[in-house]
Amino acid sequence: MNSGNNNHTFRIGIVSGKLGDVDGVSLEVDKWIRILSEMGHEIVTISGKYTSPLQSIPESNQLMLKQIGFDTPSQKQYEHLVFPYLLKHPRILGSRDRKNVLHNLQVEGTETANLLFEQIQERDIDVIIAENTNALPMTLIGGMAVYKLSTEKRVATIFHHHDFWWERSRFSSNYIEGLLSRIMPPADPGLEHVVLSSYASHILKSLKRVHPLIIPNCEDFDSPVVLDSYNSDFRSDLGFRDDDILLVQPTRIVRRKRIEDSLSLTGKLLRKYPDLKKRVHFIISLYQGDEPDENYIDQIREKAADLEISLHLISHRVASTRGSNEKGDKLYTSRDVLANADMVLYLPVWEGFGNALLEAFAAKVPVVTTTYLVYKTDIKIMRLDNIEIRDTYDDEGHLIIPERAVDEMYYILTHPAETKEIVEKNFLIARKEFGFSTLRYRISSMIKEYGDEIRASRQRIRKSKKAYSV
Repeated sequence: MNSGNNNHTFRIGIVSGKLGDVDGVSLEVDKWIRILSEMGHEIVTISGKYTSPLQSIPESNQLMLKQIGFDTPSQKQYEHLVFPYLLKHPRILGSRDRKNVLHNLQVEGTETANLLFEQIQERDIDVIIAENTNALPMTLIGGMAVYKLSTEKRVATIFHHHDFWWERSRFSSNYIEGLLSRIMPPADPGLEHVVLSSYASHILKSLKRVHPLIIPNCEDFDSPVVLDSYNSDFRSDLGFRDDDILLVQPTRIVRRKRIEDSLSLTGKLLRKYPDLKKRVHFIISLYQGDEPDENYIDQIREKAADLEISLHLISHRVASTRGSNEKGDKLYTSRDVLANADMVLYLPVWEGFGNALLEAFAAKVPVVTTTYLVYKTDIKIMRLDNIEIRDTYDDEGHLIIPERAVDEMYYILTHPAETKEIVEKNFLIARKEFGFSTLRYRISSMIKEYGDEIRASRQRIRKSKKAYSV
């Protein structure tokens, strides 16, 4: 289908620093691609890196632009210069150095914007969806390029914000706050903004005077994860017994996920109910990710050893799609891991939304969660039946874990009939509120609302292409 010739369907370019991975942004982009394609739109992705090829669109539509990647030499250099908390021994950046940094960012951003625009012209793209490029400074060059593309070249742009730089301590203290305030995100007319929660919407309205659409993370409840011929050997393959209890932390290994609190909770469970000790295994399914912190991994290992918890880091066996690694070992998806889980532990201090929760609901796995801010504002109100731990911390920063939570965990793990009722209830509620029907409706509304601007952008891009070719 030639979307560019249809007044209601479009060629959409999705721009991101990284795709094809198991992080929340990559997973959500996959869902958006699926929904947009079903609606008749043609999708082209432009990414700094593909951890693995996307399954939902032809590889010919998966374009690479390394300059917007997270781990380029330029990005690392800028990070070390302008974000002092990323280094053990940060340097002080004087006013002249700051001016040089801003000048260089402008130059490199402009060059990259031109490269992006060439790809947009070549592929007759009508609108771009910028995936967190102008919310977190993980790709400063990409953020600057998209800013220039949307405000100077007037390409219709939908900014899909997953979380913001001021929410992360490692970015909130910086030497380029004026620039970040201007471009992350921009508030220029003619741009569309999408956020994940009512809280994010409130903040963006307050800070930027823009009115974003709310499209929460969603999950495919119509094709829920189940045990099948592929994932049913997960336990034996990784050395677990059928009657072992698998407590899964389905997250990357980053401090805001508060894995140490999940270990403390598990330790309390094993001390109070020692009959479980030989059967319980604590699994962290994902990798360290884009927030490197070797000390944190070591701390996690040490804490697990101190609490005598059987800890398993299995990210080398988990990927965005099924397959095999270089050694020939079977790779499982996050959904495959959850299909084998007995309980999900999810105790973050902060989340943009909570993809892992939705995946657990879809897999019909009971959940222990903190009542983090967005959980309070957008998830708790759905009356899901989870083991909730209030997000309160002691003077040393440790989560205060009530005995009630430990007892509820034991009850759930030892009463399968009651557990089945709970997970079935959660599945039905979550499917209604966060299923693909909700995602389809909200994306459709977004495209319809922004349609006039997209059509105008289409004409501008076609004219610029003709002028360029003369």
